[in-house]
Order: sequence, then structure tokens, then C-alpha cells
Amino acid sequence: MKCGRWEYAEHKNASAVVAIAALFEGCLVLTEQFRIPVGRTVIDLPAGLVGDCTADSGELAQVAAERELLEETGFKAAIWTESLLVPSSPGLTSETVRIYLAERLEKISADGGVSSEEIIVHLVSLEEFDAQLEQWLSEGKLIDPKVFVALHLLR
Repeated sequence: MKCGRWEYAEHKNASAVVAIAALFEGCLVLTEQFRIPVGRTVIDLPAGLVGDCTADSGELAQVAAERELLEETGFKAAIWTESLLVPSSPGLTSETVRIYLAERLEKISADGGVSSEEIIVHLVSLEEFDAQLEQWLSEGKLIDPKVFVALHLLR
């Protein structure tokens, strides 16, 4: 999209983005998957688009967050709290991300996303996060900044 000389990206088939800071037995639930735009593996929060297909038009953000957490990680949360609304990259896109805290998790299905996704789920204790971060960085993985927002919210 263009606004004067400024160009930026917008989602055509989604109304918003959600990310989930989920805590299971003292561990932050994270996802790992290869991301084509950056050409690298990224460690991220479970996340996804709100209303990204015709069947989901009018989908509520929390409903999308619940769907994404279950789809990507196999967890269902009993307690949901909407926490923050943050821009994902305000110089590039109009996208904002609504971050939810998910608590009292129960594992109810296999993880890994839908058939087109290859997602690895990690449970990382808050005390061991720094050491795990160093390991991932030494392996050349990228860490999405929303992970640090989640750590701040959970600590």
C-alpha cells in the first residue's frame, strides 16, 4: 500500500494478529519454525492471524488466540488475559499484535501446527531462559522480540 511516498504492507485476509504468552508448569511455551522471509529458523510465541480465511471472517481475537495455541502447541488454557497491543514493525506494516497471557494450561492434543506447518514446541523455564537463548543464538536461530515482551509480562 502507498501513502504519499511511503510504502507499507497490510494483510488482505486478516483483521489482526494475536500472540500468546503461555505458561505451563513454570515454563514459557515457545514455537520454532523456519520462516521464509528471513531465511532462518525463528523462536517465537504461539501466534497467528485473526480471521485469515473466509470461514473465520468476524472471528474474535481471543477466539483466534485460543485456536492458535491449540493448533500450534496442543495446549488449551483455562485463564485468558488480554495484555498488550504492540506494533510488529511500524515502519514496514500496519500490523499490530494483541498479546494474551494464557494460564492453567492442559495438554490435550499433539502439537506442530496444521499440515502445512512444521512447528517444534519448546517449554523453557524462566530461570533457564538466558542459557537457552544463548544456545539458540549460537545455532544461528533468530528470536522474535515478542518473546522478550512475554518474559517481561510473566516475570
